[in-house]
Amino acid sequence: MKKLIFLFTIVLIFSFKNLYSEENKMILELKYGKVEIELYNDIAPNHVKRFKTLADQGMYNGVVFHRVINGFMAQTGDVKFGKTGGADFNLDRAGTGGSDLPDLKAEFSDTAHVRGTLSMARSSDPNSANSQFFICFESAPHLDRQYSAFGKVIKGMEFVDMIKKGDPQSGQVLEPDLILSLKSK
Repeated sequence: MKKLIFLFTIVLIFSFKNLYSEENKMILELKYGKVEIELYNDIAPNHVKRFKTLADQGMYNGVVFHRVINGFMAQTGDVKFGKTGGADFNLDRAGTGGSDLPDLKAEFSDTAHVRGTLSMARSSDPNSANSQFFICFESAPHLDRQYSAFGKVIKGMEFVDMIKKGDPQSGQVLEPDLILSLKSK
């Protein structure tokens, strides 16, 4: 009987763990393939909540990767000026907008900006992150404790690598790739 209760407890624990881990996974669909992302709710809960809220509302669908620097990162998430088909879409202004929600207070951590890290973009004000985010192509230690890392690509990084690169200096992309969809797994 004790063994049965023990086995039941173990199964229950793993079931809750899997349920929790699925809640913190997102699927980013690009024209090259699907990318699975794990979110760091314990490290940056407000950034994760914002990211999931905008994704669940479909706000990221159709948004361009407006700044992409080879060997560094791909930036997207301007739901105001970077959303193709949106009323305010303007490729020249993509990267200057955000959502109608208030800016977020920084949630800096010791999480390293390594290949596949998702982190919130911001202005020079540490508390200005809103909707824009970037995915690191390579390690970028100069961003550590300066930007709020909130997730990481766990499958499909090869598809992120295929995102069209921009100008080597500014990263501006003239005919950018876009997010086909972004949703909870």
